[in-house]
Amino acid sequence: MQSVPKHEGAAPLLSVDELSVSYGPIRALHEVTIRIDRGEVVTVLGPNGAGKTTLLRTIAGALRPHTGSVSLGGEPITGLAPEDVVRRGVALVPEGRRVFPALSVEENLLVGGITRRDAEGLQADLQRLFAMFPILGERRGQAAGTLSGGEQQQLAIARALMSRPSLLLLDEPSLGLAPIAVGRIFALISELREQGETMLLVEQNVHRALEIADRAYVLSVGRVVSEGPAADLARGDIERTYLGLSATEGA
Repeated sequence: MQSVPKHEGAAPLLSVDELSVSYGPIRALHEVTIRIDRGEVVTVLGPNGAGKTTLLRTIAGALRPHTGSVSLGGEPITGLAPEDVVRRGVALVPEGRRVFPALSVEENLLVGGITRRDAEGLQADLQRLFAMFPILGERRGQAAGTLSGGEQQQLAIARALMSRPSLLLLDEPSLGLAPIAVGRIFALISELREQGETMLLVEQNVHRALEIADRAYVLSVGRVVSEGPAADLARGDIERTYLGLSATEGA
């Protein structure tokens, strides 16, 4: 996949610098540094327990780092409350979708835009997303808990887009979905990419993630062990990581 052209010398949209995060005595991330330019899709790969979800939750403000910093558009967002991070332009689509099951599809979407104050723009975006996600338009009054897994994932993505984010965080969007639903979700991500959305994608489906991304980082036990253009990332690095070996060990 062709990378989105970047302006020479332009500052990255997202800068994560030497980020370390702990759960009590357990260090989940060790001095992780990543960059995302505007218009890029960057994927973070690695085995279970590598720290991928911890990274996204820290960027989104749900976790506070032990050390290090997170900046968006050159402005620090480290330690801000999640709702303030949303106001700054970051939206998280969490693992497991986490829609509000008793609320209707439309009510879930309106929750996604709760930090906004432009009522007309909110309604316009609601109609735009119903057009982009036709199944949600058809079921706008239906309780979200009655949707299929794939439909709930579409709702979770659309809900995040209601905040008009400059950076969309996607945590395992294909997890637990049937193959046909996985195809639909990746088609939606590709469509968002073509529209210029900047995305950070955590995904266990390595090959689909690398097909859609511009660049990739590989995490293992909380450390970045490999990074580079998605099309060129050495497959051996990923295999070694999934086997629990460091990127510098031989086969």
